[in-house]
Amino acid sequence: MSDRDDKPPSAGRIRLVLAEDSLLLREGLVRLFAEAGFETAAAYGDAEALLADVAEVRPDVAILDVRMPPTFRDEGVRAALDLRRRHPEIGILLLSQYVEETYAVELLAAGENGVGYLLKDRLASLDELRDAVTRIASGGTVLDEQVVRHLLGRRRDPLSTLTARERDVIALMAEGRTNAGIASQLVVGTGAVEKHVSSIFSKLGLDDSGTDHRRVLAVLAWLRAS
Repeated sequence: MSDRDDKPPSAGRIRLVLAEDSLLLREGLVRLFAEAGFETAAAYGDAEALLADVAEVRPDVAILDVRMPPTFRDEGVRAALDLRRRHPEIGILLLSQYVEETYAVELLAAGENGVGYLLKDRLASLDELRDAVTRIASGGTVLDEQVVRHLLGRRRDPLSTLTARERDVIALMAEGRTNAGIASQLVVGTGAVEKHVSSIFSKLGLDDSGTDHRRVLAVLAWLRAS
């Protein structure tokens, strides 16, 4: 729980933290946010520095690039998911040059309030940026229309490729059953269930990230289509 008051913050009260590895873009964003009436409490060149300071800085919204040092793959979104778990009161805005469907779904799966995913090249005006940050700080969700189109297309087709048995398995996953529980329910071996689960992940385009998020995302896709 945050000890801030429960009223949605006005633009002048919203405190931001920013993680962007490009110095020029980082400084440019700080100036844009100042023009929009926000206070940038801190700006960082990597996600780890933001995570280390966020509890002390206590921002209303954290803005992160998706691909950041050291690997330039998914450091920003991993930091965003960590923030969502540890500080759910902080709004999160991902800024990216590309539509990364898996990352967008992961962020939404971690909590649908106070999140945003916008494409840098499609931000058309200062008013648009101001509106997005204000809405996120107030608990809203802001998604670029291209991100939405990709997410809808991603969910619509892959589920139709699941076999009847894979549909049985994902339905039981949605009930919260473990692989062992699914095997018992279907009267098959655990190894068979593991193969079905692996096939489901593959058909839904959920790459192995070393976490349990794939299972959650698969269930969300199933529930949304049901």
